Amino acid sequence: MTTQTSTVTESLPYAAAQPAVGRLAASRSRIAVIDVLRGFAIVVMVLDHVRENFFAHMVVTDPIDINTTPPALYFTRVLAHFAAPVFVFLTGLGAWLYANPASGASRSAAGFLIKRGLLLVVLEVTVINLAWYGKLPPDTIFLQVIWVIGLSMIALGLMHRFPRWILAIVAFALVFMHNLLTPIHFAPGEAGYSAWTLLHDRGYLVADGLVKVKVSYPLLPWIGVILFGYLAGPIYGRGIQPERRKLVLLALGAGCLVLLAVLRGFNIYGETLPWTHQESLVRTVMSWIDFTKYPPSLDFLLFTLGGGFLLLAWAERIDNGFTRMLATFGSVPMFFYIFHLYVLLLIQNALLATVGPNHGARFGVDDVWQLWAIALALIPVLYFPCRAFARFKRSSTQAWVRYF
Repeated sequence: MTTQTSTVTESLPYAAAQPAVGRLAASRSRIAVIDVLRGFAIVVMVLDHVRENFFAHMVVTDPIDINTTPPALYFTRVLAHFAAPVFVFLTGLGAWLYANPASGASRSAAGFLIKRGLLLVVLEVTVINLAWYGKLPPDTIFLQVIWVIGLSMIALGLMHRFPRWILAIVAFALVFMHNLLTPIHFAPGEAGYSAWTLLHDRGYLVADGLVKVKVSYPLLPWIGVILFGYLAGPIYGRGIQPERRKLVLLALGAGCLVLLAVLRGFNIYGETLPWTHQESLVRTVMSWIDFTKYPPSLDFLLFTLGGGFLLLAWAERIDNGFTRMLATFGSVPMFFYIFHLYVLLLIQNALLATVGPNHGARFGVDDVWQLWAIALALIPVLYFPCRAFARFKRSSTQAWVRYF
């Protein structure tokens, strides 16, 4: 299916306290940096969702079939790989910030995580599925990244009070060792099929009837990612100086990518599909980074989170119009997520009504560059409503606003 990403803004309680531009001064607030990375994930997510809406006739498999996918489409899709891991990791990090406020003693994040997790699950099966398919209920309800973030938040809410060494062991096992579970499969109707579909293998929970239910994002490794995010929270504690934090992030990013180079370079472990030399350098690179996303392989997570750590380090001291725009998007992620899906639905329906379908039952474009053009054109369209909502959120005392 698609890469869909979101989180709850209140997971970064300090971020909402001041305007985005003010938070991006030369010394840069540590929380604004997180908004910048989340904003980056949002922008690449838009590109992927434009692809889902206007290039659906060019099906992209998982892993991506390098023999049938043109390089331009391939690398466009790979760029979107960063979105989901970044959002899940930052959700865990934000939960640590909530549990350890700058002023005051630490507090339990259980209610914070469980309530918001349940909200995300409800939004996935209602508002978000409606935005994707234009009717409720759709023929198939897809349980995607919003759903998996919600369940991961609930899991973290139940576990976050455990000793850190236990959380670290669980996170390591889920992220680094879940590839060992790949050979395990259950056929529909077998005992364990439904549970395994939820945890590790994509598939239909309900394959018959008026409404089918399909799990697109298996849960198990994502719990490990959110736990790692929570464990990384102290990097953004008040006592950590920016230069020290930058060095830690650079070390984490480089460590992930070096480990990836060894594991993937020698086809040792971490990815089911080995890479092979191809007829050209471009095709060989495509084979090398052809990682499994559903569920995310270890190599997939090393690649995306390693890059995310490096981006966090880069953003620590960068303050310009681009990073401010990203920070604005990142400060209202749920609002952005729902709003952009309905904008895309409106555009698709308007084109169907005026131009008519040209690829099956949908309107689509014929070249990858057109996807980039549409996505770039949407950014300013989406920016100003997001900026207005961010300002409203900072001034509003209404409880519901905190969830967006």
